[in-house]
Amino acid sequence: MNKQDLTIFKSFEDICRKTPSAPFLISPSRNQKGMTTFSYQETFEKANKISTIFLDNGYGNNLRVATLLGSTPAHYIVKLALNKIGVSVVPINPDYSPDETAYLLVDSGSVLAICAEHYKKQLKTAIAYKDLSVPIVTYDEIETIQTLKPLSDRGAQVHGNTEASLLYTSGTTGRPKGCILSHEYELMCGEVYANIGTPISLSFGKDKILNPLPSYHINAGIVTFFAAMLTGNSLIQPERFSISSWWEDINETEATIFHYLGVIIAVLLSDQSATKASLSKLRVGFGAGVEPALHQEFETRFGIPLIECWGMTEMCRVLYNNEEPRQIHTRAMGRPREDLQVKVVDENDQEVEIGMPGQMVVRHSEKTPRAGAFSGYLNKEKETEEAWKSGWFHTGDTVTMDETGMLYFVDRAKNIIRRAGENIAAAEVENCLFEIEIVSKIACIAVKDDIREEEVMACVVLEDGKKESKEVAEILFNHALEKMAYFKAPGYILFMDDLPVTGTQKVVKHKIFEPEIDPRNLTGVFNFTHLKKRKPND
Repeated sequence: MNKQDLTIFKSFEDICRKTPSAPFLISPSRNQKGMTTFSYQETFEKANKISTIFLDNGYGNNLRVATLLGSTPAHYIVKLALNKIGVSVVPINPDYSPDETAYLLVDSGSVLAICAEHYKKQLKTAIAYKDLSVPIVTYDEIETIQTLKPLSDRGAQVHGNTEASLLYTSGTTGRPKGCILSHEYELMCGEVYANIGTPISLSFGKDKILNPLPSYHINAGIVTFFAAMLTGNSLIQPERFSISSWWEDINETEATIFHYLGVIIAVLLSDQSATKASLSKLRVGFGAGVEPALHQEFETRFGIPLIECWGMTEMCRVLYNNEEPRQIHTRAMGRPREDLQVKVVDENDQEVEIGMPGQMVVRHSEKTPRAGAFSGYLNKEKETEEAWKSGWFHTGDTVTMDETGMLYFVDRAKNIIRRAGENIAAAEVENCLFEIEIVSKIACIAVKDDIREEEVMACVVLEDGKKESKEVAEILFNHALEKMAYFKAPGYILFMDDLPVTGTQKVVKHKIFEPEIDPRNLTGVFNFTHLKKRKPND
């Protein structure tokens, strides 16, 4: 079959025929009455029923539907159902503020929002916030959806280039950008994972992959989901990572592979009661961002390898450091290969010398640079082409490359702060705080966090005559907390007399503090990290 004819649901049907009774989607017990498991056949029947309901009510190709279902089997069942009829899924981060959710609904042009019952009030608040007309239906009430008017292009053929998802990623200049992902792209994400080899080496129908990362990100929602599907394996998806139930989840679900971020490894190592006996059937971890010292400590203590990788929403191919010796005492993340070419370049796109830091740029090949890449940023052709200037995708990540081609991570993309697995655009936080009239200049930077990897610090210059105080800092923090997801609000605020700028008045962030200074410890810093808490659903 031509790859362009291969679609997500056709691929799912093929696997389902081979292994109908095998477990596909698993949700650990935690606060439920017991572990929830959907076989391939049960998933197929539920998704097929939902797709028929949507098709009968006028939904089809070239439409987008937003989902707020959390990291649950329902999220994946709805995705399969909508993708079958050519509808694209737009997952919503449950931690988004009303303003952020409303922006996503408007920008994506979603014609409907499907949510879990406990997110209904949250979604209604967001829709009312901007007086939108997007209808809502809960997962349990999908049969009650209203007929779409006018009808979409029902019955139009779904193919490899059909949009399957629109995932929003933090942009470096402000609001998140919608990444268009096709059926072919998402299936390729799964294929890349399935073919990593030792020690990942997915075996058909023999592995259970526990991924505690959210379904609205590409890691769990696309890469792991389709790797599990294409190999007849199981995806275990807890609602969230929790150290209190982690080992219980591992044992209950009999997971063989787990996904991690650096912060997860740090938290797991803090549990001194855990031993090799806690691992049950675990044989390997797959993730990114673990500190080298913790990497060595984990492997020594538990005796299973952690395979570091690099990936991003815009490129289906990931780098992975699975060849021995894996240099776990470094930030090694893999080598270029035949289907993923890599260069390290300076600000003029000129290759730097071996061992020198520079921006990592990637492509499939000179002839077909964009093969296996996302379809583009929604309504942002200029930004898409800028990212692909000179025929290479500019990742923004700073790396070094040694003489063997091994790539080592140095620093993340400019103006992106990485907090507990969430990418935060500094510019988005800055723009939000600029809404407070007394702010003259602002720069948001990443500072170290012992648990969450990085935290947001806002360096603020007030208008002439305005005095800095705890009360003013609280105004800034509360404004950000109201307008954005809780994790984006500045954990630290420091008032400054001025900020270093270029001749064009652009703030030079790396000159704000000397390299040896930890800004968290400076006199006058207001610490709000203890107030950054997830908002309860009510």
